[in-house]
Amino acid sequence: MRKKIVAGNWKMNKTLQEGIELAKGVNDIVKKNGAKCTVVLGTPFIHLTEVVKTVDANLIKVSAENCADKASGAYTGEVSAAMVKSTGAEYVILGHSERRQYYGETDAILKEKVDLALANGLKVIFCIGEVLAEREAGKQNEVVTSQVKNALFHLSAEQFANIVLAYEPVWAIGTGKTATSEQAQDVHAVIRACVAAQYGAAVAEDTTILYGGSCKASNAKELFAQKDIDGGLIGGASLKPEDFYGIIEAYN
Repeated sequence: MRKKIVAGNWKMNKTLQEGIELAKGVNDIVKKNGAKCTVVLGTPFIHLTEVVKTVDANLIKVSAENCADKASGAYTGEVSAAMVKSTGAEYVILGHSERRQYYGETDAILKEKVDLALANGLKVIFCIGEVLAEREAGKQNEVVTSQVKNALFHLSAEQFANIVLAYEPVWAIGTGKTATSEQAQDVHAVIRACVAAQYGAAVAEDTTILYGGSCKASNAKELFAQKDIDGGLIGGASLKPEDFYGIIEAYN
């Protein structure tokens, strides 16, 4: 059975001290109430080492929100995949729509990041998704499959096993809009079929595909009940332990 994951993406929120408190709060609530899915906290770089120390690794995994497309060198302000791995983090989020939109990350750049992350033993949560104009033009399937193919399909099946996909309709991130469970399921099914065409049905069945885009406690259960939706990549609702656990609880 493919892994069910609920991952938080804190984005550029929380000071170091606030982040430690948030991580402790999530750890405590998961320890008390349990979780029938893998829980991942995606934090800013400066939080990683302390959050790794704060949480019980048997309950919660830790992720960076990005890494550089270079291994090392004179790249002031960048953080390499090796640096991320050295903190004890197990995952890295790559290709988030905000990175694509605000920082010009292309499929070619993301391909380099993916390769470096995997080479350093990190698991990758790889984000794909269409903007509103692409959705209105009916191009969402074309957009997401090209993003997967261009950045990931050079990988071997063995390497691809360390990729978690996250479908995030860009028009539904932080807007309060959510794709209906049927809309989300339709695109997830297309993504899984695309993986199957490249790697075979068995690999596709084992691939975890998360939904990201204004997922919250009130709609998580309906979304997660869909055949091809294996959890969520959660933004705003991951910034309070109770709100985040409300989504985790959809699997309990």
